[in-house]
Amino acid sequence: MSGSKGKILVVDDDRLVLATLSYGLSQAGFEVIDADNGDDAILLAREHRPELALLDIRMEGMSGFDVAAYLREYLQIPFMFLSAFADEQTVAKVKELGAVAYLVKPLDIQQIVPAVEAAFANRRAPPPPLPAREAIGAGATVLQQLVPMAVGVLMHRYSLSRSEALQRLQQSAEDEGRSLAEQAQRLVEAVELLAQPGRL
Repeated sequence: MSGSKGKILVVDDDRLVLATLSYGLSQAGFEVIDADNGDDAILLAREHRPELALLDIRMEGMSGFDVAAYLREYLQIPFMFLSAFADEQTVAKVKELGAVAYLVKPLDIQQIVPAVEAAFANRRAPPPPLPAREAIGAGATVLQQLVPMAVGVLMHRYSLSRSEALQRLQQSAEDEGRSLAEQAQRLVEAVELLAQPGRL
């Protein structure tokens, strides 16, 4: 499919969700490969080499985390998570694996398409010159990745839409004189702290 915006692997064990995502992303111009379990997802990823994977986290058999770890280690394919869960342990694991985004269900396709497009745009953006990268360190990129995660946490905690959650994060960053990425880091670290044994 030469005119597509990119090739994406979509994995969800709920057939209805899978069909909805696949259809919506196809309509938005992406070439979609879909799987309803982790084993098939890995086989398809090896065969088709998608540019991005959209993974449900909790599935029978291999979890989305298992698939993500494989994609990262063996195929170097970036991934984003789609999950109904935003508990502390899940968020910590998402961060540890290095997902490009974390979307909290329920979501409609109008919210997912922009997130996918942003992930493709970031992936294709040329990296900054090496001296600049060394000066700021790899931490800056990691910080940027925390913003969608922090937005996902706020959406889940306060039942907000994605734009409302982002607005709340921007406002709190402004109020405290921090950058958006720094504020996102503080929020995610606070969530991780709560997840530690003996803290609850």
